[in-house]
Amino acid sequence: MAPPNPLSRQYSRQVNAWVFPLFEQNWRLFAPDPESVNRQISARTMHTAPDGTAHVSGWFDLTAVDTSAVKHDPFPSHTAQNMLRRAWTSYLETHGGDDHPHSQRALMIQQYLRNIAADRLTAHRHGTFESFQLRVITLPIAAPPTAGGPGPGTAAPRPTDTRYLPWWKVARHATD
Repeated sequence: MAPPNPLSRQYSRQVNAWVFPLFEQNWRLFAPDPESVNRQISARTMHTAPDGTAHVSGWFDLTAVDTSAVKHDPFPSHTAQNMLRRAWTSYLETHGGDDHPHSQRALMIQQYLRNIAADRLTAHRHGTFESFQLRVITLPIAAPPTAGGPGPGTAAPRPTDTRYLPWWKVARHATD
């Protein structure tokens, strides 16, 4: 991005609407900030039957789908590796802990995360749904075993945080 100037200041809102979050530029390409935790992002859907009863699905692991796609592709795209993860990181940066957007950017990031989740649910789930909920489980990255220390039978790290987002209504999604 160019340094701020009168023209970029005047049109920053319109430019940012096109640039963020899809074409965001930052220095992470040259100085990556490795993850210090693993996050498992899961979703469940809700569908209201004609008789008015609500049917809630089990949790579907969106992160596992991404991980599987990357592991089985010798040349995975940046999108496959980072879209969901970066959308969640941006959501955290703009929403804090209350899940309410406090700016236009926060609202845009929320919609971006919502769209990613809805598209992935539609692609991998069968049936219809009117709303969905995300659950994010944060796990510390375990330190590698030390020489003479615990070996392969070591217990998996315990979750440090589980966050449930509110139910988000979506345009009716149908999958077959």
